[in-house]
Amino acid sequence: MYLKSTLSWNVVIPAANLDAKGLMLQKAIITRLMDDFAAKKASKDLGYFLAVTTVASIGEGKVRQHLGDVLFPVDFSCITFKMLAGEILEGTVHKILKHGVFLKSGPVDKIYLSHQKMGDYNYVAGENPYFMNEKLSKIEKGVVVRYLVIGQKYMEAEKDFQAVVSLEGDYLGPIS
Repeated sequence: MYLKSTLSWNVVIPAANLDAKGLMLQKAIITRLMDDFAAKKASKDLGYFLAVTTVASIGEGKVRQHLGDVLFPVDFSCITFKMLAGEILEGTVHKILKHGVFLKSGPVDKIYLSHQKMGDYNYVAGENPYFMNEKLSKIEKGVVVRYLVIGQKYMEAEKDFQAVVSLEGDYLGPIS
């Protein structure tokens, strides 16, 4: 799910980047905010950070003692993406294993669909393995699949999410 969030972060500008002209300072603050935003990648509560949409305000700078850097409080809006249990999404198959497939959906590429959650699909081995059901519907590399999110987990060290999904439900499976 895409979420619009409002955040308040502190942006630190090195003393060397300070300029008497306010426009250059504003550019330096926004550039640093964008760099920090990209480096953060994701958080457990908000999901993946996708884009800064608006900068609402830049507060008055405070000089950090002993360093000379200036800390500016910045309020901004952004778009994030987080998978929620019970949500129905679409993803593209990028890896096929004997016991299931891995899907990509937006910024998430560790979405696991177990063969036990595929209903009547059976594994077909070969050079390009795939899953197929009695109606000859195929789940193979590159196919877009509509799925139900069972659960997701945030991996703090990687700043990444993993999800487990299912095809058990109405109107789920490969999209033709």
